[in-house]
Amino acid sequence: MLGRCRRRVILCDTGLSRNRWSHAVHGLLTRDGTPPAELLRLAREQLSPYDTVELVGAEVVDALRTADGFEIRCSDGTALHSRKLLLATGVIDDLPAIDGLERFYGRSVHHCPYCDGWEWRDQPIAAYGRGEAGAGLALGLTVWSRDILLCSDGPAALSPRMQDRLDAAEIRLREERVLRMEGTGDQLERLVFDTGAPVARSALFFASGQRQASELPARLGCKFTETGAVNTAKCESTNVPGLYVCGDASREAQFVVVAAAEGADAAMAVNKALLEEQLAANTLASRR
Repeated sequence: MLGRCRRRVILCDTGLSRNRWSHAVHGLLTRDGTPPAELLRLAREQLSPYDTVELVGAEVVDALRTADGFEIRCSDGTALHSRKLLLATGVIDDLPAIDGLERFYGRSVHHCPYCDGWEWRDQPIAAYGRGEAGAGLALGLTVWSRDILLCSDGPAALSPRMQDRLDAAEIRLREERVLRMEGTGDQLERLVFDTGAPVARSALFFASGQRQASELPARLGCKFTETGAVNTAKCESTNVPGLYVCGDASREAQFVVVAAAEGADAAMAVNKALLEEQLAANTLASRR
């Protein structure tokens, strides 16, 4: 969007997106089922006609606010200056510490039922998590399957009210430690506990927390919500002048389609801000 507005844009991206472990992107109209790497390839290919956009394959390791914009430093030592800064740094999921999980992650182990629940409809699913988060995930999964097992991997720490809701939804609870995941290839088949019998499951969804993937929002002075997301306002603006944050690092809806829309929204705001600054400068110059 900014490139089409004839704004000079430098895009720093290492390609290490949050969804790189997934087999496919879902919920993105016209691109449903596209592998993340292919979606990234298409995006870069479609940027190529815009000579206003420069791609830099480097990680931004530091940034600071200056009198007229931002100073950005990359991991390779490159120093950049910009009048506005848009962060789309995302989050990192805290994976459960279960033996064998990485083998299934992104294939039959997921964090988002909205993204991957459809593929496991009417199949036996495990929800992994403790407290309200774990129970809430288990209840949410009943949209896709009636065979839900909540694994708390220790004391579930549930309120009586939440336990009643699980019972009403016929969700079973296993509080034993989860020792490992077993299956064939990248397909989960069973969960093994430290006591009691293993249980057959086709997929597992987890709610074990997430954190900001980058320290840049905090270093630049962004305010955060109670859940740890960057607190953005209209058009993804932050409390830091000239700084915008879009995608999973901000707010709650963490979908590719939402991140893309927020990026376009922020781009429009950036262009308008730059235009207003230029018009004000022109007016001031004409009065001299």
